[in-house]
Amino acid sequence: MFTGIIEDVGVIQSLTPNGDDIRLSIKTTKLDMSDVNLGDSIANNGVCLTVVEYSAHGFSADVSHETIKRTGFASYQAGSRVNLEKALQANGRLGGHIVSGHVDGVGEVLSVAQVGRYVEIWVHAPDSLAKYLAEKGSITVDGVSLTVNQVKGAKFLLTLIPHSLQETIIGQYQKGTKVNLEVDVIARYLERLVLGDKAAHEQPTAGQDISMAFLAENGYLK
Repeated sequence: MFTGIIEDVGVIQSLTPNGDDIRLSIKTTKLDMSDVNLGDSIANNGVCLTVVEYSAHGFSADVSHETIKRTGFASYQAGSRVNLEKALQANGRLGGHIVSGHVDGVGEVLSVAQVGRYVEIWVHAPDSLAKYLAEKGSITVDGVSLTVNQVKGAKFLLTLIPHSLQETIIGQYQKGTKVNLEVDVIARYLERLVLGDKAAHEQPTAGQDISMAFLAENGYLK
């Protein structure tokens, strides 16, 4: 579990293919590695990865085919910068919001505009995530806990303060940048909870037509 409060910006040193998977090596700058052990979790641009090797100035993790397919890792390369956060300790502060490190989809930056000392960024989320976007709700963008300030369909507005721009990779965003998105975990579980007993039955996947037979089978039609 994480908070979405970034501790460091690392640099990818190498991505070594291993079958369908890759071994990712990250160089850190100010991340405290003194309490890191093998098997610990570190979020990389919002993706929870397990430490398989480490030193005082970096670590390595294996990235599965599933993770590559569902996140922005497919486009990362040596030299790419990534937001880093170690897993939350039980006695730590929950400064952002509850973040699982499980990416729900990849969004795209539509625009970046300077407004006074702040920067406004519009992001287009996958249509399947639109229902989780709520004005003044929380969302994780490349591992950063942020507040949704406006929603238009599957598009949402972020307002970034100078500190966030300096301490994360968000300062390098431009139109077309792909970003990892994780919706609020409470909304995700609430959606499942409201299904009640119907949760035991297979639900239509995103983009699948809901037939009259499906509605009748699941008790929506009498």
